[in-house]
Amino acid sequence: MTIRVLLADDQPLVRAGLRMVVDAAPGLAVVGEAATGTQAVALARELAPDVVVMDIRMPGMDGIEATRMITVESLNVRVVVLTTFDTDTHASLRAGASGFLVKDTDLDGFLTALRVVAAGDALIAPAVTRRLIAEFAGRPGPAHAPPAPELVGLTAREREVLALVGRGLSNAELADHLGIGPGTVKTHVRNLLTKLGARDRVHLVIAAYDAGLATPARRPPDAAPGRCERYAHAPHNP
Repeated sequence: MTIRVLLADDQPLVRAGLRMVVDAAPGLAVVGEAATGTQAVALARELAPDVVVMDIRMPGMDGIEATRMITVESLNVRVVVLTTFDTDTHASLRAGASGFLVKDTDLDGFLTALRVVAAGDALIAPAVTRRLIAEFAGRPGPAHAPPAPELVGLTAREREVLALVGRGLSNAELADHLGIGPGTVKTHVRNLLTKLGARDRVHLVIAAYDAGLATPARRPPDAAPGRCERYAHAPHNP
């Protein structure tokens, strides 16, 4: 099955280069191009691509607002932010992006990101992940705030799992830490995705920090240089 890709970037040469790379890759095809955020939203509605490759800095509507509009309207369209700047990570992920890459990412990493995100996972460049965690670390935590409304319906175990997901633990590490089976962990993560309306595991991390359930720790570890980090699992296989 071919993964259908929409390119959104205000630079024609960048779009042309991305089109050549994507169209030459097995199982991938560009179905449209947009030069502005407004065009990206319109084409996402019209073409219903599997993945939108979204630049942030575009004239008029920027890529963050375009991402928000696209992801609010459709859970089936995934967005990978591809930008020169790595300072808008948090805003992009909050807007619903499932991937965040900088433009010095190698071609294999870029193509991998498209396939991973199309499968329902999330992928973030390791340097960007470190910036995201650092940003959380610099924000005052709501240690004494009342429970967020969306957390009220969670069980005690689900809140515990959410806190550990927020620290970056994998499913295998969750199972070992909690002394439960991998299947049970997957069930808890799947329930969290459903109850919190989260698109993927990255957005569970954001929810955990917002609720004060997680604080920056030593995880996630740095990935190997030049590679991207697969950081979340699909709702159907969490």
